[in-house]
Amino acid sequence: MKTTLAARAARHLVLIVGAVTVVVPFLWMFTTSLQTRAETYTNTSIVPVSWHWENYLRAWQAAPFPRYYLNSVVMAAGIVAGHLVLDALAAYAFARLVFPFRNALFVILLAALMVPTFVTVIPAYSLVASFGWIDTQWALIVPRLADVFGIVLLRQFFATIPRELDEAARIDGCGRIGTFFRIIVPLSAPAFATLGIFSFLFAWNDFLWPLLVTNTDENRTIQIGLSSFVGRYGTSWNYLMAGTLTATLPAIILFLFFQRALVRGIANTGLKD
Repeated sequence: MKTTLAARAARHLVLIVGAVTVVVPFLWMFTTSLQTRAETYTNTSIVPVSWHWENYLRAWQAAPFPRYYLNSVVMAAGIVAGHLVLDALAAYAFARLVFPFRNALFVILLAALMVPTFVTVIPAYSLVASFGWIDTQWALIVPRLADVFGIVLLRQFFATIPRELDEAARIDGCGRIGTFFRIIVPLSAPAFATLGIFSFLFAWNDFLWPLLVTNTDENRTIQIGLSSFVGRYGTSWNYLMAGTLTATLPAIILFLFFQRALVRGIANTGLKD
């Protein structure tokens, strides 16, 4: 009994420490967002010493943030939709269809996960420039409509679904496409939710690619807009933290809304080869 209580206490202690390490940066960010610029260089406490709520309004007005938000929403929605559709179709092929060199192609796909993103940036930029897509929404969305991680994730989840369901659907006269949409997709809701969250976070927080392919405020995203608070002779930390906190809220809300589906998707993925 004592051993069980000690184990539970140790487990809760670890969880509390982990929670504190996650929450404290957000508290510091919130505190900094309410201070004056001078106070950001002198006050290191996570307890606010002043309450300048107007910092959020001034941060919003410092740049065309409504446009930045709209661009980020359009880009994230396009990328998420592409991942859910294209990754799912490719994953279904690897999980259910039999074709030559299927396993070899999947191994090559897995090897692509080990290629650093920075290696592919220059070829991708050259390709986008050759299409004349620089400083357009096409450049932000199209090159990232499919993702190797999503294909692997969904393929592993599809492999856990009994093949007997496919056979029963075919006996009832359902083809491959019908089986995919009527059997596989409904049973894979947790995996799709997991992929959707990861894809949204990837798109919403991306900085390098939008920085390379956009030149004007008309197509810049929220992450690029936040860099406007970093000047040559100093950084407006209060406005930067106010803008960052505002930009973080959509990701936090999305995670809280799909938290259970995310846990189920991760827990059920990879249980079967």
